[in-house]
Amino acid sequence: MSGFKAHPTSQVDSDQVGAGTVIWQHVVVLRGAVVGANCNLNCNTFVEGGARVGDRVTLKCGVYVWDGVTLEDDVFVGPNATFTNDLRPRSQRHRPVIPTLVSQGASIGAGASILCGTTIGRHAMVGMGAVVTKDVPAHALVRGVPASIVGWVDEAGESLQQVGDDFRSSDGRVFCLGVRGLSLKT
Repeated sequence: MSGFKAHPTSQVDSDQVGAGTVIWQHVVVLRGAVVGANCNLNCNTFVEGGARVGDRVTLKCGVYVWDGVTLEDDVFVGPNATFTNDLRPRSQRHRPVIPTLVSQGASIGAGASILCGTTIGRHAMVGMGAVVTKDVPAHALVRGVPASIVGWVDEAGESLQQVGDDFRSSDGRVFCLGVRGLSLKT
């Protein structure tokens, strides 16, 4: 892939960086990493060789995306959010990585910590400083330590209002709650 822009202080060893992606100061993208098109990797970010970053993803300053972490299209990761990939890390003992998935359109707030092995659902929103220790359903708004559901949001991050068993957006769309979170009611 080609057609991306990288600041001269960055180190891009991967040959899989999509067109239109902008890589700022002091960013490292290791060989084997996949970074999609039209992404924005802010200064002091790191993408390890086994990480997967979709299209139109934003990584704010100080975000490290380790092996086994997959960020689908349109994901936002706030400054200094932290991912992990090992439940029992020890120096000089390398275990198989435990994968983490951040689904399409999800947002992670500044300083949040994401335990490996979790899935953050489509369009979910993780509040700043939250500690995610279990899966986050689609469209859920989670906050706290450990993170817990405090509300529901639409694709734009706007609050949904509960009406009976359904949830309504400000534009009148209706969502229903299922096993994996909210989905648009048909």
